[in-house]
Amino acid sequence: MTPAGHTALETELKHLKSEERPAIIRAIAEAREHGDLSENAEYHSAREKQSFIEGRIKELEGVLSLSEVINPATLSGTIKFGATVTLVDEDTDEEKTWQIVGEHEADIEKGLLNIKSPIARALIGKDEGDSVEVQTPGGEKSYEVLKIVYS
Repeated sequence: MTPAGHTALETELKHLKSEERPAIIRAIAEAREHGDLSENAEYHSAREKQSFIEGRIKELEGVLSLSEVINPATLSGTIKFGATVTLVDEDTDEEKTWQIVGEHEADIEKGLLNIKSPIARALIGKDEGDSVEVQTPGGEKSYEVLKIVYS
């Protein structure tokens, strides 16, 4: 995982533990005061949310404990984890820029491409000027690698 991805997950974990968890505990206590728990929708909703929060905390703790942080600025050469790659679609001449990141920090809307995605797997080991064929759900796409940056 990249340093930025690691920091984002740590921030989310800290938020869940310091703000969300205490808030839901207060909500459960408040709902208990309303009487019969078997028909108390607020109580059941709060318990469900608590279950989700605790599950997410456990997931984040597991991911962070097993993660290896790799600083892309120390890398160079052909495309590998951490590379920011600019491609041009050979059919439409549309340029796209993605950074190849770990699966827990991937967000295609932000240009963060999961290393396990078909596009990332096809790009690994390629160099500037190389052509890449990628099998996507929408059919086969051809890209040319324009630029590789490690930062």
